[in-house]
Amino acid sequence: MLASIILATEGGLFDINATLPLMAIQVVVLTYLLNSLFFKPVGKVVEKREKFVTTSITEAKSKLAEVEKLEADLLNQLQIARSEAAQIVDEAEKDSDKLFQEALDLANSEANASKEKARLEIESQTSSAREQLVKQAEDLSELIVNRLIQQQ
Repeated sequence: MLASIILATEGGLFDINATLPLMAIQVVVLTYLLNSLFFKPVGKVVEKREKFVTTSITEAKSKLAEVEKLEADLLNQLQIARSEAAQIVDEAEKDSDKLFQEALDLANSEANASKEKARLEIESQTSSAREQLVKQAEDLSELIVNRLIQQQ
């Protein structure tokens, strides 16, 4: 019976013999090998990738900020250019209005001068015609007087 108890205790569920330390050593060796051959390289790759992603995100944010700054500068320059263009157009319109008014004034003054010259010429011709009429009237009256005198 004792032999059957000894045999029953062997190969049981909690058999403590050299297998347990051997399994413990295998687990430690496997952990060390997995750690050195798999987990560290994979960890390094993951860390590199994480660093790359972080750097890329940082660069993207800085480039986005730079693009936004450039966009704001370009919008500002566009607004300035538009206001300058509007100012140039206004000045050109004022200049053209001024030139038109000057041309109109010059045309009016030339027309007035021509009109005044024509008026003076008409007055001169009128006075000349009156003088001729007066002279002709005097000559005619003299002729009439002379004929009347001769007839008598």
